[in-house]
Amino acid sequence: MSNKRLSERFETAIGALAARNHRKPWQALLLAGVLVAVGSFLAGKLTLNADLTALLPRSFSSVQDLEKLRKRFGGQGNVVVAGLGAEPEALKRFADDMAPRLAQLSEVRYVNYQRPRAFFEEHALYYVDVPDLRTIQERIDARILWEKQQANPLFVRLDEEPAPSLDFSDIEQKYTGGASQRFAGTGSGQGSAAGELYYLDPEERMVVLLLKPKGSSADLNYAKKVVGQVEAFLAQQDLSKYGPGFTTAITGNYKKKIDQQKVITGDLGRASGIALVLLVLYLAFHFRSAWSVAFTMAPVVASLSWTYGFVGAVYGQVNLLTGFLGAVLGGLGVEHGIHLLGRYATLRSEGQDSLAAVRESFRHTGFSALIAAVVAALTFLSLSISEFIAFREFGVIAAIGMVLSIVSYVLILPAMLGLASRLGWTPGVHEASAGPLAVLARWLPQHYRAVSIVVGVGMVALISQAWRVSFNYDSTKLDDVSLPSVRLDRRMDKILGYSQSPVVVLTDTQAQELEVVRELKARKEKQGKDSTIDFVGSVADLVPEKQQEKQAILQAIHRKLEGLDLSRLSDTVRPDVERALKMSAAQPFDRSTLPDAVRRQFEGMSGGDAGGVVLVYAAVNLADGAGTRRFAKEVRGLQLPDGSSVSATGESLILADILDMVAHDGPEILAAAVLSVLVAMWITLGRLRTALICMMPTLVSVAGLVGLMAILDLQFNYLNLVVLPVLVGTTVDAGVHLVQRLGEPDSDFISVYAETGRAITGGLLTSAIGFLALILARHPGLNSIGTLANLGFGVNILIVLVGFPAFLLLVERWRRKHHVVEEGVPPAEEGAAGHQ
Repeated sequence: MSNKRLSERFETAIGALAARNHRKPWQALLLAGVLVAVGSFLAGKLTLNADLTALLPRSFSSVQDLEKLRKRFGGQGNVVVAGLGAEPEALKRFADDMAPRLAQLSEVRYVNYQRPRAFFEEHALYYVDVPDLRTIQERIDARILWEKQQANPLFVRLDEEPAPSLDFSDIEQKYTGGASQRFAGTGSGQGSAAGELYYLDPEERMVVLLLKPKGSSADLNYAKKVVGQVEAFLAQQDLSKYGPGFTTAITGNYKKKIDQQKVITGDLGRASGIALVLLVLYLAFHFRSAWSVAFTMAPVVASLSWTYGFVGAVYGQVNLLTGFLGAVLGGLGVEHGIHLLGRYATLRSEGQDSLAAVRESFRHTGFSALIAAVVAALTFLSLSISEFIAFREFGVIAAIGMVLSIVSYVLILPAMLGLASRLGWTPGVHEASAGPLAVLARWLPQHYRAVSIVVGVGMVALISQAWRVSFNYDSTKLDDVSLPSVRLDRRMDKILGYSQSPVVVLTDTQAQELEVVRELKARKEKQGKDSTIDFVGSVADLVPEKQQEKQAILQAIHRKLEGLDLSRLSDTVRPDVERALKMSAAQPFDRSTLPDAVRRQFEGMSGGDAGGVVLVYAAVNLADGAGTRRFAKEVRGLQLPDGSSVSATGESLILADILDMVAHDGPEILAAAVLSVLVAMWITLGRLRTALICMMPTLVSVAGLVGLMAILDLQFNYLNLVVLPVLVGTTVDAGVHLVQRLGEPDSDFISVYAETGRAITGGLLTSAIGFLALILARHPGLNSIGTLANLGFGVNILIVLVGFPAFLLLVERWRRKHHVVEEGVPPAEEGAAGHQ
């Protein structure tokens, strides 16, 4: 009883507040106008941040490590300049001409355009272990002896034993894939790049230059600055000298982030515009009145300005998910207006004056709308338990927006209706006895048993397929791969021979650096073919140990090779001996004498690094979330002999953390959403059974949606997973409105269903409109959200307009039948009554 009285007090308070604003419209509208002005001002400086690395909490060690990395090394990746459409010699001339000039740009640290092949080929024997080096020495000694014997006319060979082999492929195989070979472009995995000095692909007719900027790609303004500087430089060059049809293009992390940002910004703006147009068109169709459209849209626009004013004051920016909330909240807000204005029009047609109609509309329908808004807000707030910032901010902002939409309607709609009624405006009334819903309202009571069975069996069949739904870990499916910069970037790895964006392990000392390299190599060897590590590089590893001992062996080899008469050697042997002469003459080297193209990759912003730096190149596509998660496990948690531990860090590993977080938080968020809705409805409606009945269409719809996804071969991803709790919060009000109206004294199913069903249909359609616009987005992630949400609304509208009313009729007829029997009334009379 106390709960019921509480709900009645809420109803009375809302009705009284709406009546006050109806009587004093100018005060209410002035207050609303001031709040709109403040909200618009605060929202005016909002920016979009589509960077995934900004979606993890700062408390995460991976985020903290990434910040350290950015401070020491700037951003990961490069601005890549590609020369396209010329013969190899012309492409090389372009690279030679442009590299030194591009290096002079104020925002460029350095330019890499050639592999340090000569240095590593010359010093290749220093990377061979001493025992293997002695084996090489023995084989060379044997061959030298054989060659001298062959040159001696007095020597007679009694057997046909072949010449000792100078084939060292068995030894070379042991060191294949090492960092020195990979950087030189001579190791395995180079593909068409093997042996090429320039970063050039003759088949693609393309050469690339790798520009390392001074700042971070995470700073979008800086990315635009450096890319703009490079674009301006290229625009001033005369490219005709490199051949007809020669062009340039830019790609790399910096360029891709700018282009993706443009796509997302365009999608969000387009989605909001399309949603607004569709909402207005639908409202015009629904109400057949321009004034009704204005009365419905004005509170929505006001609440959106307040909501984004809150976002501007608290967050200062929107992310990939919160950016499209305006379209979604607009559709959800309009739903309240359809119910409220529809009920107001019905009451006016029954003879009530404007004030009484406003009071009654907001007392009952307004209270149902409040319940729906509070329930939706609590559902959205369930997202805030996630550590994934995109979900958390989405939940908080959407919850605030839902509450503000009701506040806006209570404040603005009664005031506008008050002014309109004084000017003599009266709403048009949709005839409840006409239209498809009225036909359905008369048809359902006659066929509710068959409908219940058909819909029930259909939903059971649909839900039975839910177990087949999978999660898509491939982040490339969430990017616009049609962008020229993205397509060009995918051709880079073939030319480089390895990933452009390695992850990094930062150590405090160079000794720790060596330990990290050993540990990673040991892990790679242990995993074998299943390892996700391609190769590991560090300055310490590129400066081999025991160089003095190795030099002594090499000098001995060199002296013996010098004793050979090269002119007497066969054409097949002479090149190998000449190469061995050059390699055995190489001098020891240290960090300072490593090629600039390699050494600079390990240097910080200041040009050096007191600690250690290890680059870990992945053997898997880091855009593939499943592979990235395996890679992250293999390169993290490295235990050092001194008891300390270090982990790899990089922007690509942020994706692994996001996927792990979403996988962990997803079930908890959905459970929290359902539980919060149930508790809120239990409290506001006063009875647990009523709350469960109202929730039934939503829960069945969500389960049916998952089954439908399996049939249509759709997958969840870390963005569209948010749709499930959103559907829980945004569709539950349909059941509330229907149950509340049918529960009123002397309610008639046909008239209530025709009126409320029309409002429910309008509400669901307008809710869907906000997501519908996202289906037109170029960004696959936003597109998947729109697709999934609208499928959910489609399933829900079938359940709430057909299956749920049939179920309510089935339960009511069963209860009435048993009640009639108890009173002694013949069942036949009850049956006749049920079909009237």
